Amino acid sequence: MPSSPESPPVRMHADELDIDEALVERLVAEQFPRWAGLGVRRVASAGTDNAMFRLGPDLVVRLPRLPGGARQVGTEHHWLPRLAPHLPLTVPAPLALGRPGAGYGLPWAVYAWLDGTDAFDAPPADLAAAARELGRFVVALRSADASGGPPSYRGGPVSLGDADVRAALRDLGAAGALDARAATEVWEDVLRVPDWGGAPAWLHGDLLPGNLLTSAGRLTAVIDFGCFGTGDPAADLMPAWTVLGAGTREVFRAAAGADDATWERGRGWALRFGLTAEHYYGDVCGNGTNPVLAAVARRTVAEVLADR
Repeated sequence: MPSSPESPPVRMHADELDIDEALVERLVAEQFPRWAGLGVRRVASAGTDNAMFRLGPDLVVRLPRLPGGARQVGTEHHWLPRLAPHLPLTVPAPLALGRPGAGYGLPWAVYAWLDGTDAFDAPPADLAAAARELGRFVVALRSADASGGPPSYRGGPVSLGDADVRAALRDLGAAGALDARAATEVWEDVLRVPDWGGAPAWLHGDLLPGNLLTSAGRLTAVIDFGCFGTGDPAADLMPAWTVLGAGTREVFRAAAGADDATWERGRGWALRFGLTAEHYYGDVCGNGTNPVLAAVARRTVAEVLADR
């Protein structure tokens, strides 16, 4: 996980909660006194839903930044230990689940710290190998028993985002930041693809460069399961455009075993993510608060349009 301090923290949302080192120290001391005094340090991250703090050398504390983020922590705490043995890449290991307290009103959690650098700052040296690893990860997650799993934020029809996509197409196009005609054609092609007809499957839902860790040039871990849940697994094909390029996209598709319709819905999810993230976080039409995520979004849209 990235470890350079973020100072001062950037507020990306109007309803974002106040979270700082002093709060984390109080929560840990009150609820997990065995870890009190280890030292707390904010972790720089382009993540939008959670704040992270190093706790000593081996632990990390993760707290939802938004009032609606309460479910994420509990879902990870319950399901990740059950799924981890079946996955080919390392995933976060929850160690303790905290309750509201010290003026903070949501559950929070302590995890083992994972060494590595996110793939935005340190892309895999061998993208073909990374494509195969990601494809195997997607297959393993999709194949695990999803009985009783909660629905994923990105597990429903991609078409449910139509209004947000249209707004982004309109505004980014008017600002000259997008070939709106080409992007609209791709989006409308996606809307004609049949919805998922299978049983709900597990999906990570947010396989972006910032949620992948590398070490010594190799992909080693998948983090941030905030969108994790069950549904149509198509959103987990987004790495074809968010991470990979023309030379490795088909390697990933083969490893992921994606049929034509699921692949096209995955393309739609990549376009939907790219347009709406740039529209919200970018500095042309958005609030300009997350330049890393906006850069990933722009790159994603460019890859989707180049792959027509």
